[in-house]
Amino acid sequence: MRIAYTSTRCKKEITSAEAIIKGIADDGGLYIPIEFPTIDIPFSELLSYDYKKLSVYILKKYFTDFTDEEIKDCVYKAYDNKFTNDSIAPVAKIDENFFLELYHGPTLAFKDMALSILPHLLKTSCRKLKIKDEIVILTATSGDTGKAALEGFADVEGTKVIVFFPENGVSPIQKRQMITQEGKNTYVVGIDGNFDDAQKAVKEIFNDKEFNKLLEDKGCMLSSANSINIGRLVPQIVYYIYSYLCMLKNREIKEGESINIAVPTGNFGNILAAYYAKKMGLPINKLICASNENNVLCDFFNEGRYNKNRDFKVTISPSMDILVSSNLERLLYHISNENEKKVDRLMRELSDKGQYIIDKDMKNELDSFYSSFASDEETYKAIRDIFEDTSYLVDTHTAVAYKAYMDYKQATGDNTKTIVVSTASPFKFPRDVCKALKIDSDELDDFDLVYKLSAFAGVKIPNAISNIENKDIIHTNVCKKEEIKKEIKNFLKV
Repeated sequence: MRIAYTSTRCKKEITSAEAIIKGIADDGGLYIPIEFPTIDIPFSELLSYDYKKLSVYILKKYFTDFTDEEIKDCVYKAYDNKFTNDSIAPVAKIDENFFLELYHGPTLAFKDMALSILPHLLKTSCRKLKIKDEIVILTATSGDTGKAALEGFADVEGTKVIVFFPENGVSPIQKRQMITQEGKNTYVVGIDGNFDDAQKAVKEIFNDKEFNKLLEDKGCMLSSANSINIGRLVPQIVYYIYSYLCMLKNREIKEGESINIAVPTGNFGNILAAYYAKKMGLPINKLICASNENNVLCDFFNEGRYNKNRDFKVTISPSMDILVSSNLERLLYHISNENEKKVDRLMRELSDKGQYIIDKDMKNELDSFYSSFASDEETYKAIRDIFEDTSYLVDTHTAVAYKAYMDYKQATGDNTKTIVVSTASPFKFPRDVCKALKIDSDELDDFDLVYKLSAFAGVKIPNAISNIENKDIIHTNVCKKEEIKKEIKNFLKV
């Protein structure tokens, strides 16, 4: 079965290689597969697959214009010794809870799972389509995508990578990871604004035909490393299927038994990948969508109204500080019976009025989802409760997912085994983890706190943290949100 891709706003089919290179459709929509492939090997047979072999199996189903060798080459270059756990994405059983640990990659966050392979998919796509232009990866980040994109694309021939992040909206460790990034093709800029400001500006640049023509004349072509790129979204499907196999292998469930999955999410890409796994046939009962105090997604699932007209809150889970969840557009397409005109209208309403309301039929299609949110105080409590009960250390984002899962259990009484998605190392957010555990953190910088947290919890500091403490700061640029295009021009010399 060959799978083509179309925009959420216009039914014009292209190949997966074209979709990966473009990142975002010309009409502003996002690419989705025209149909979902199915898992056609019994789970009992898939048990023998390691993470790489499973990745090859899943990616071949979505990227059907790639050869088997091309897919295998991309996968084996991505999931190598840059991951510090042989399982790549292990599932930790902590008492009766299960945590899918997605932070064993080079930047200690789940974005590594897809951004380790995206550069290879992109280079292969360019080769297949005989594109000789330099690919410019343009990315807005709320903390983790930026570093993972920089790490993945640094010194990759034929590419440049430009990252914009909210200057005061990421953790000091996240910021340090980005501004010390080496690589002649990398450029990092802090903006005087929040993530939504950066994301909006980047989207506008992708849709600016005059600016794109200017770049084209200079031999450059824009692409994206955000989860709006289907080449980043599809690899995320793999770890949900892999986690199910881990549960099966450890005899925590029986073949065909359903599980729940709790995901902390802001831009909606991570939980959308779980939804795609469910569409492929993974037995998922409920997808628990966990928000922080920027609870726009929680309100959407509970009320059917998406409303970004609210105060933006800077929280202790900064990677989720988002009011415009780009990937939700893909879900709207699927629950509207693939009605691209309806999706286009809703997106225009969001742009013009800052909100939209879905109809009853679309709301009825959300039965697979449950949503709740955690305040900062509830997040601190979740970190403290987990550690005091089990000595297991989680970061602020994972704690949000755990709290939402606890809400779900209390609301429904459902005892279905649930995987809580652990999206980042606690050492990326040492100040707030220390505060949660009531470790004295006054007058200490974040690196001092890393050592203090390690000693307190008896957990080794990841090399990815200790290695950046004394690295030189390379990127010092800060700009206003209105100056993002100017910064791009300066770096590309256009």
